[in-house]
Amino acid sequence: MDHTRDPCPWVILNDFGGAFSMGAIGGAVWHGIKGFRNSPYGERRIGAITAIKMRAPVLGGNFGVFGGLFGTFDCAVKGVRKKEDPWNSIITGFLTGGALAIRGGYKSARNGAITCGILLAVIEGVGIGFQKMFAESTKLEIPQPPPQEHQLA
Repeated sequence: MDHTRDPCPWVILNDFGGAFSMGAIGGAVWHGIKGFRNSPYGERRIGAITAIKMRAPVLGGNFGVFGGLFGTFDCAVKGVRKKEDPWNSIITGFLTGGALAIRGGYKSARNGAITCGILLAVIEGVGIGFQKMFAESTKLEIPQPPPQEHQLA
């Protein structure tokens, strides 16, 4: 069990806030550049600021919803399965992808769930691969004794 994380109700808020912040900061950079480039010469700074004010909070909110749903489903899956392993993230991604796409109907929810589940499976697989790769470099080996010379009596 991971004791470095907060208990489940607080993890959901933490995930929501972290995802919102990441989306808002990334959205500010993205939409700032986009607003700057799409504005006429002489009004580029104002265009960048206007684009940031209009779109960055929306992107932050979208990221926040994803983070909050992911945290909620993660806590629910951990509570049901009573264990922590890579399958929790894959199941959580599947449920989150389906929930986010449910307004588009059954097919959209199914496709979103499968896509998000596969994405999380790839992320988990890459993480496990890196762990195994770096674990080999820290493996302790017993030094070999020096070769003994044969003495003739």
